[in-house]
Amino acid sequence: MVTYRQLPPTEQESTIARTSKQLLSRYAQENEPLTLRVIDADQAESIELPAGAVAMLMDILGAMAAGQGITIIPENAELTTVQAAEILNVSRPFLIKLLEEGQIPYRKVGKHRRIRMEDVMSYKQAIDREREEVLDQLASDAQEQAMGYDKHEQLHGTA
Repeated sequence: MVTYRQLPPTEQESTIARTSKQLLSRYAQENEPLTLRVIDADQAESIELPAGAVAMLMDILGAMAAGQGITIIPENAELTTVQAAEILNVSRPFLIKLLEEGQIPYRKVGKHRRIRMEDVMSYKQAIDREREEVLDQLASDAQEQAMGYDKHEQLHGTA
């Protein structure tokens, strides 16, 4: 399993990433491969990148431009509880509770739990969707009850 982790970039690297993303975005088209021309001191070569790699590169540059570190883990990877907890941004004991409750599938290798990356991401997507639905409902309720969301009040400063 190949796992790649890049710590948060320096300020200079963030600046380079921001500029690179802006330049690359002029040429990158959704779901289309991209051919880059790489020029070195005494040679030039064209390299074709598949559409998925182009999209991933744009996301990586965006995260670096924002000063964030990057971790790339293959879909079929099996994670330790520490790795899975880091991805979900929860404590290891909380993750173990989720595993024991059956909310995320896992298997045991000896005494150690292993969680498939795709199961961690499925759980994360489900939780993110649930949070989004709750926030939408709260905003809707607040608008119905005129709790600071009345556009007329905001525009005219009347209460």
